[in-house]
Amino acid sequence: MKFRVRPVRRLAGEAEVPGDKSVSHRAALLGALAEGVSEVQGYLEAEDCLRTISAVQALGAEVTRKAPGHYRIAGAGLRGLTEPGDVIDCGNSGTTARLLSGVLAGQPFWTLLTGDASLRRRPMGRIAEPLRRMGATIVGRADGSRLPLAIRGSAQPTAIEYATPVASAQVKSAVLLAGLGADGPVTVIEPAPSRDHSERMLRRFGARLEVGERTVTLTPGPLRATSVVVPGDISSAAFLLVAGAIVDDARVTLHRVGVNPTRTGVLDVLEAMGARISTAQGADEGEPTASLTVTSSALRATDIGGARLIPRLIDEIPILALAGAVAPGVTLVRDATELRVKESDRAAAIARELGKLGARIEERPDGMAITGGGRLRGGVVSSGGDHRMAMALVVAGLIADGETVVDDVECVATSFPQFADIVNALAGAPAITVEA
Repeated sequence: MKFRVRPVRRLAGEAEVPGDKSVSHRAALLGALAEGVSEVQGYLEAEDCLRTISAVQALGAEVTRKAPGHYRIAGAGLRGLTEPGDVIDCGNSGTTARLLSGVLAGQPFWTLLTGDASLRRRPMGRIAEPLRRMGATIVGRADGSRLPLAIRGSAQPTAIEYATPVASAQVKSAVLLAGLGADGPVTVIEPAPSRDHSERMLRRFGARLEVGERTVTLTPGPLRATSVVVPGDISSAAFLLVAGAIVDDARVTLHRVGVNPTRTGVLDVLEAMGARISTAQGADEGEPTASLTVTSSALRATDIGGARLIPRLIDEIPILALAGAVAPGVTLVRDATELRVKESDRAAAIARELGKLGARIEERPDGMAITGGGRLRGGVVSSGGDHRMAMALVVAGLIADGETVVDDVECVATSFPQFADIVNALAGAPAITVEA
């Protein structure tokens, strides 16, 4: 499937982006481990998060869809999950595979996890190493560092203090989830703070945690069912925010966007680039939210790097690279080697595909240098099966001279199924058409 994208002169209106992917995954996993019935509203009904729903169902949790985005999860408790009758397919979702591995490290039975071709290339050794130290048996390709993986957990994992080599919320979360049934407190130490959705969600489900700037300690114990309202995903909002900044005549308001401080690096960078974004604080039900309004802006180059910033915006670098491509000056992206092990090698993909549209991007080992200020031209590009690349290329097509064709866009459904419809509504015309 491909998107055919025409340039637009204006974007105007209001919208809500779909539920936060990270929060949705965690709500499903903790709901399955809790005692009692949890209600989750605003759940992201996109392919990645639906894989997590299917996984917890395969493990014995009872999940009922009550309405769009509204799920009832009857938890099995920490020790009530059961061995699945078949392989669990995580699709393209690294979060499903890594966090679920943490859950399975505390379950005394075998489970086989697999995924699509992209996910089978992504590194799993970073979670396998600490989970093995906690007593899990993990075997698979590349000495147990690539899917498919077979995992047999322990009925009572060994408590550990683990220093992660990189700031990774997925590694931290896997260890904490395994630690729920451990024989003592479990501590994770990070080189820099990573997103804290797991800590917030664990507390909401009644877990006992002590959180420092770079450490979190979980004391084992049962979880109790609760209600969760999932905020809008700031990673999805980022595409519309950049579109609103770079289209000539634009004013776009996005409601109920999650503005967890561990995720708002994209707002800090856009502000540094001169984007005009106003914020109206909204409700806080465990995750703070806001309405964000962006208007057309004259962007300028900036420096994007550092251990405290990159973990807060790693998923937004494809669309920030586009912002850099239109901003006069040289935008540097550094300290971002994690780009190499996402759904694609994003550093290479950004340079290659945006380069086809006329962007001047020099790929570097830990990021890229973007010489901005030139005009983009329409062309034929491909997402490479990466949802964030697909959407960044579409936004580029909105300001390019001529038509842009973005190939391999089925992947957009993994995080933002309504993306094309929302862009068309804001444009007031069919800027994006879909072709088989």
